[in-house]
Order: sequence, then C-alpha cells, then structure tokens
Amino acid sequence: MSAKHDSTHPPTAPAATGFSPGFAALGLEASLLATLDTLGYEEPTPIQREAIPPLLAGRDLLGQAATGTGKTAAFTLPLLQRIAHGAKHRPAALILVPTRELAIQVGEAVQRYGKELRISVLAVYGGQAIGPQFHALKRGIDVIVATPGRALDHIRRETLKLAHVQTVVLDEADEMLDMGFAEDLDAILEQTPATKQTALFSATMPQRIKSIAHRHLKNPVEITIAKEPVKAGATPRVQQTAYVVTRQHRGVALTRVLDMAGPKSALVFCRTRVEVDEVTAMLNGRGHRAEAIHGGMSQPQRDRVMNAFRTGQTELLVATDVAARGLDIPHVSHVINYDLPSSAEVYVHRIGRTGRAGREGAAITILDPREQRLLRSIELYTKSTITVASVPTVADLRTKRLERTKASVQEAMEAGDLDRFKGVAEALAATGDPIQVAAAAMKLIYRSQGGERVEQEIPALPSRSPEPYRPMQRTGYLPARQHPGADRQRRLIMRSGERTPAGRSARGGGEPGMARVYVGAGRDAGIRPGDLVGVIANEAKVNASVIGAIEIEERFSIVDVPMHMAKGIVDVLSLSRIKGRKVPVRLFRD
Repeated sequence: MSAKHDSTHPPTAPAATGFSPGFAALGLEASLLATLDTLGYEEPTPIQREAIPPLLAGRDLLGQAATGTGKTAAFTLPLLQRIAHGAKHRPAALILVPTRELAIQVGEAVQRYGKELRISVLAVYGGQAIGPQFHALKRGIDVIVATPGRALDHIRRETLKLAHVQTVVLDEADEMLDMGFAEDLDAILEQTPATKQTALFSATMPQRIKSIAHRHLKNPVEITIAKEPVKAGATPRVQQTAYVVTRQHRGVALTRVLDMAGPKSALVFCRTRVEVDEVTAMLNGRGHRAEAIHGGMSQPQRDRVMNAFRTGQTELLVATDVAARGLDIPHVSHVINYDLPSSAEVYVHRIGRTGRAGREGAAITILDPREQRLLRSIELYTKSTITVASVPTVADLRTKRLERTKASVQEAMEAGDLDRFKGVAEALAATGDPIQVAAAAMKLIYRSQGGERVEQEIPALPSRSPEPYRPMQRTGYLPARQHPGADRQRRLIMRSGERTPAGRSARGGGEPGMARVYVGAGRDAGIRPGDLVGVIANEAKVNASVIGAIEIEERFSIVDVPMHMAKGIVDVLSLSRIKGRKVPVRLFRD
C-alpha cells in the first residue's frame, strides 16, 4: 500500500471518544461513530484510513482500490459529515456509478450511514419510472446516486441542477469509461461548480483515468491500495471443480450438481438480477430451499433472506456479485459459479467465502465450452488447479439418492425411539417377507426425496486442457473475438454501404457468432456509440467487452452482440429508454 497526501490538513472534526479508536482517530463525529458501532464496524480498512482524513479536510482525492476494499464507506462518511456541517442547497452531493445495482447498493449504504444525520438520498438509474424521480428531485434530496446516462437525462430535462453541489464522487471510474460514459462524465461535471470537492476511485489507473483526473481534480491526494499477491496454496481447503456444458444445459447441470453435493449452505452466483430470479425459481421448483438476493430488493427483504440463510431455513442463496458484497455469511460449504466470473480477482473473491476458519469448502463452476481457456488464467492467478470433470449422469444421481435413503434409515435406527412403529413393522412382517416390508418403506423415503423424478441426460463434452489465456488488446469497441492485429481499418461508426477490409458490406452480416440488433434511433436523435454501449451494459447487464461493431445511421443504429445474448438484449432494450425515449428494437434482417 502506498499513499501520497498532505498531512498539514487536519480533519475537520475532532476525534470522538467511546467508540472504535480506529474510526474515532480519523476525525469522524460522534453520530457517525455511533452508527458505525451499531452496524458492527470495528476497524477501518486501509482505503478508509487513508481516504477519510483528507476528504474531511476538503481535499480532492484520486484513489486506486479494488472492489471490496471498503471504498463506499471511505467516501460516504466524509461526504455525510460535510453535508451535516454546512450544506445550504440541494443536492449537496452527487455520486456517479456505472450500474443500477451499484447505484442501489451505494444508495442503501448512504442511507445506513446517514441515518442519525437525517440526510436524504435518492438512487437514480435507467429502467425505473422517471416520474417518481421528478417528484423526489423537486422536493429536494441531499445526496444523488446516479448512473451517468440517467443523470445526464435529468440535467437535460432541467430536473437535476448541480450548480450548488459541494461534493462529486466518481466510483468505479474505469468501468464507467469501459461502458462508454466518458463524454457523459465530462458533460455532467461541466454542470458542477469549480469550487466543488471531487473524489475519483478506480480499480485501475490507465492514462484515460489520469486524463479525467487532470481535467476535473484540483491538486488531488493520491492513494493506492496495492493488491495482496495470491500465494500458492492460499486456498488449500477449497476443492475447485468445473463442469463443461452447453448453454442450454446449464440449468439442468446446476440442479444435477446440487443434487449430488447435497449442500446445507451454498452460495450460487449469477451475472444478472433476472438470472438470479430465474435460477431461484428453478431450484425451488426442484425441491431445493433457495432464496434470491440482488440489488432490486429492499433492506427488510434482504434482512429476511439473510436471516433465513444464517439460521438454516434456506440452504441456497442465489446472488449477484454486487448484492453479495459486504455480506457477512459464515459457514458456507459450497460456492457455485452459475456464470464464470468476469475476472480471476472476482473468482477469488467468490470462492473465498467458503473454506474459512479451517473448514473444508467446495467451489464449483458451470462452464461453457468456449470459456475453457479462461480457466487457465484463473489457475495462473490463484496458483491452484481446477479439476475439469464430467457432469454426473442420471445413473450417478440415482445411486447417490439410494445412498442418501440408506443413510436416512441408518440415522433413524441409531436415533432410536421406534417403539411406535415396531408394532406396524411386525404386523406387516407377519403377512409377508420382512425384506419386502423394509424395501417398500425405503421406496417411500426414496420417492419423498425426489428419487423418482424424471431426469434429463446431459450430453458429455470433451474436456480438453485449457488453452493459455491471452488477453486481447482492444481499441474502442471492436468485436470482442477479433484478433488485435486484424481488421485495423474497421471503425466503430460505419456509414451506410462502407466496405470492411474483407470486402463485405458493414451491414451485410456480423462477425461469426454475433447477431445484429436494430435500434430505431440514430444520428438525428443524437445517438453516440457510448449511448448504445451504456444502455446495453447497464440495462441488459452485458459486459461491455462482448459488444461488437456499432453502426450509426441517420435514423437507426445497428449493434453487433453475441448471438446467444441477442434475444435477451432485444427484450430488455424494448422496455428501456435511450436518450430519454423509447425506440423500436429488434433483430436486424438484411
């Protein structure tokens, strides 16, 4: 860890006493310390120790720290204290984040931390009705947490005025740039006063982030929280397994793996909120006790779900990465990746929730055949081996269920207290073979445990050794599968009839494995590539890196997306707003 900041700027509030000495020493006032004590916070994380004092002193800050390091509290606590001691206009603070899930999560965090100070907060993002946002903004809100697209939409409608904002926070700035929000960020920041305090946080610090910092931050304190290297054998008690199946068999494979493992406390990670709900419904339909947790749930709903999971009423918790951040979940026996994580770091963070305190744990990943090469990058990063195994067959499952039936009977015999049933057993044995009686009883137990459910055989796939992972060097939003040295002349925005180097029309068909989506808005509506990338990534929960070429015409646009995602993207965008209005969206036909 390294930090560069001016120690001549003291905290604006004196250290309070009677609370955590770690947080009290940072200059936070008593009401915030009391809230942290109530929430069970004991010691500040490195980013909190380094960032809170200069932010309290009013300094601009440029911070590099990965997700899960405590960034939200690091910028929220000083922001709340500054508002409580001098905000005269609303909104007093604007926090910009890349996704709606993060907007909800940060909004909830601001609400929790600012409870004693009675500071109001509103999460503003696309995909929700804009009317209630108008009314809330008209009443006046202290802290706005927003995605760039929806914030700019409100600014253009003059329903969000930032002339008196005291503090602006850019959270996950690198991700916002990856999603095409660079111009939106500049446009938003131009609406804020030059005297504001600005804090920018990013997991990485490429030149484009430094460029934004140079334009909008004034002599910032620079803080870097270095990643701790993963040591060989760092997760020795976590058994890591991957099952390779085609996409259409993922759901069956998940239930098969869970039926075989029989976990009492497992976390199932999905990529999107919609997927979380679908997987939860599927698992409950198969007789499992599953609950969903994601950014669209209220705090009371989250509390109920977490209580049920901790007390064993629920055996499976299905979650997105964002919703699972910061959750204290002890004694997780299994972590299931229904989707391969977007990075090795996220994978490590997920599987780190099992195998704790000396216990053994299991990490299971359901893998698409095309993703096998990514396993190699994860193995290199974690310095561990992930076993690629065949999905258990129907015969394997039936054998496992018979073993469980036998174990259930043995447990009942060892527990005793069978006097009430012995008379029935003796009467049945007197009329027939005792073995037949026992077999009939076991059949009933087997059936009650789902043993006679009709099962689908999952086609076996060859599990070859993963190829070495070679990250693509990408410029702009070229197709994700394009080799870095190929098609250099192909541009992001292609005019009608323009030819690619291969000689085909830019509109005459996409890359292999890609589908083309028609969006009924183009240059005359002010559509830019970043608008389309942002709405697809934010609304459809698609990683921006998989979006291919974008063609913008006068009155419509064409976007290349992975074929297996196309229908879902069309369905979501059909219900979303682009540049503040609904537009027709469909699969493009030449």
